[in-house]
Amino acid sequence: MRPEAATLRSAVLPRTGLGADVLLVVAGAALVALAAQISLPLPFTPVPITGQTFAALLVGASLGSLRGLASLLFYWLVGLAGAPVYQGQNEGWEYFLGPTGGYLVGFIVAAALTGWLAERRWDRRFSSALAAMLCGNVVIYACGVPWLAAELDASLETALEKGLYPFIVGDLLKLYLAAALLPGAWRLVAR
Repeated sequence: MRPEAATLRSAVLPRTGLGADVLLVVAGAALVALAAQISLPLPFTPVPITGQTFAALLVGASLGSLRGLASLLFYWLVGLAGAPVYQGQNEGWEYFLGPTGGYLVGFIVAAALTGWLAERRWDRRFSSALAAMLCGNVVIYACGVPWLAAELDASLETALEKGLYPFIVGDLLKLYLAAALLPGAWRLVAR
């Protein structure tokens, strides 16, 4: 392991070419697509509980800002093109333009942000990794909740009731898990 490595990707694979980077970007998108299939619909909202948040933040922090951004952009584009990668094996523009489209946009921005924070060593300790994951999660909701309000033609308060409040506890658990995995991965790589 290189102690000066900016991200887990660069610590594990210090010298990669374009081919390896493409594989990592595709693998990150595949992880998000798999996590999207872990989905629990809630009867009172069009927004389901999924594993996407966890995966998007972890991909960003592991790959760094540029590769994390590329990975989530690739995930988004593949879904738009018709691959059933969104939650519940959904796909296409119609799904993206629906009530959860803002969260998909948020995943892209959050992956870039958590990657940027990881490049500044926020992923090395539990407390700072947790802060990085929380920042990414805030970005996801900052994109998703207003989009949901517009799509439902509802007030911001209604959108918060349907698109944020029911997910706080689960997201905190996902954030804690991701924040614990990152420093643990660094310790494992150091061995």
